[in-house]
Formats: sequence, structure tokens, C-alpha cells
Amino acid sequence: MNFEVEQQDGYIVIQSKVDKLDASNASEFKSIVLAENKNNVNNMIIYLLDTSYCDSSGLSAILTANRMCKGSGGQMVLAALQPNVQKMIEIAQLHRVLAIETNLPDAISLLKDGQAE
Repeated sequence: MNFEVEQQDGYIVIQSKVDKLDASNASEFKSIVLAENKNNVNNMIIYLLDTSYCDSSGLSAILTANRMCKGSGGQMVLAALQPNVQKMIEIAQLHRVLAIETNLPDAISLLKDGQAE
């Protein structure tokens, strides 16, 4: 499996186990997000420590997760972005609309504080 889902109290952590979040696996990521959202999970942390590249398909999947969480009254936080992924997000100006933290503990704190935008 390319993504690992860990249930926590009030949120989930979806950890990417792929080097590249791209067209070859973005649909799997979206399917996980959709399934979790249908199960009334609306707070998610997307943990991308192991992902060093993200293309437009991957960005689209991340935006889908963000939209689903917000649409159901929750929040999504990205955590542990590698430099190339961070750069792609900034080029696309998505850092202005996505909550991003440098590590998992900070993402958890942000989510629990309810301050993710």
C-alpha cells in the first residue's frame, strides 16, 4: 500500500509511503480521502515526509482532501514537506490556502487547537 492511515482521537494521519505523489498514485490517495470522509472523518493530517516530488495530479488530490475536510466542517494540515514539494506548492500559490506545518507534532497541535485555515 502506498499510503498508511492511522486513526487518532478526532483526526487521522495519512502518511505517504511513495517518493512521488503523481498520476500513478494520486487516485489511490483520493480514494482513501473519500472513504475516510464518508466515514465521518473530517480532520486529516497529510504526512509527506517520504515524498520528495509532487506533480499536478498530486496537488489536485491534496486540494480535494482540503476541500472535503472544509466542506464537512473539518480541517486538513500538510506536514513535513520536502523542499521540492514545498516549492511546487508555492509555485502554485497553494501555501496561501493550505495549512502547512514543518513536522507532525506541530501539525497535531495546529489541528487540535482548531487554528488551521
